[in-house]
Amino acid sequence: MDNFSFEIVKHFGVISGEKSGWQKELNLVSWSGRAPKLDIRDWAPNHEKMGKGVTLTEGEAATLAELLIPALTPPIADNGKI
Repeated sequence: MDNFSFEIVKHFGVISGEKSGWQKELNLVSWSGRAPKLDIRDWAPNHEKMGKGVTLTEGEAATLAELLIPALTPPIADNGKI
């Protein structure tokens, strides 16, 4: 596996957490010195380990936000739940 580095440029917040201490977070992350992107992924305490995640450019995040608004407006499904 190639070596890579990351820097959490800005922490926006925790989406969810587990009893184990892992948390799904929204951060602005620079990967291997590249321009930072929005990043949603699971992190171990103190950011020592990470799970699989999704990185989004600003444009992709804006499109996702536009798609989420109607997706979260009731009724979502026949029973009103996802």
